[in-house]
Amino acid sequence: MIDFKGKTAIVTGSGRGIGRAIATKLAAAGASVMINDLDAAPCEEASAAIPNSAALAGDMTAPDFPQQLVDRTLERFGSIDIIVNNAGYTWDNVIQKTTDEQFQAMLDIHLVAPFRLLRAASGWLRETAKKENAEGRRVMRKVVNITSIAATDGGPGQSGYASGKAGVIGLTRVLAKEWGRYNINVNCVGFGLIETRLIQPLTADSKLEVKGRAIPVGVQQRVIDTMTALSPLGRKGTVDEAAGPVLFFCSPLADYITGEVLIVSGGMHF
Repeated sequence: MIDFKGKTAIVTGSGRGIGRAIATKLAAAGASVMINDLDAAPCEEASAAIPNSAALAGDMTAPDFPQQLVDRTLERFGSIDIIVNNAGYTWDNVIQKTTDEQFQAMLDIHLVAPFRLLRAASGWLRETAKKENAEGRRVMRKVVNITSIAATDGGPGQSGYASGKAGVIGLTRVLAKEWGRYNINVNCVGFGLIETRLIQPLTADSKLEVKGRAIPVGVQQRVIDTMTALSPLGRKGTVDEAAGPVLFFCSPLADYITGEVLIVSGGMHF
């Protein structure tokens, strides 16, 4: 049994989907969890359903919000032991139709936001580790950044998304080297086709509201069928199946693993 009693986790984008499944599994194993989502309603709903959790809704791409999230977590729970950078969405188009705004939005949520959150937490993490090391104690802490097979294999129509998700792999490997001395494991989990609203069949009504803009979300059914066929397992993954490998990286089972990327795609490659 994995036991996270006495540990506190921040999970961004945890009001729905994979993030909520990750938060649920962490809490079930005993962790205190700070729930975050862009939208207040799913954020509060998730917190109400997940024991020993708190919620702070807000935009992870706002320059000052990551520091607010760190401060609120420390005020509420007194520590930060696990950070899962999960918040994100897709905004796809072929490159000649991709605007600067669209490309930058993908970098902001998938790369800049994790950078800012980890920078905001770095002071507390470093000072706490220094004290523990001085006392002769090794306390392992965990960062898991969520990436995608779009980053490792490339995804047509996803120049911005794939670039942001590839960038977070670079950030992961840098911090694995910088933060090893502080007993912090920093790893990535990269997803393939997971059953969330982002890969629902595309319709005229499938939209995601972000900063007042309606972003089309979903995938054409023929593309879903083709991608599913590329998986040796022949199916999409569930959010629980996506959350399991994240739980592994957060656990003592992964105390000697850092700077790695674990692909969770059912064996699918583009």
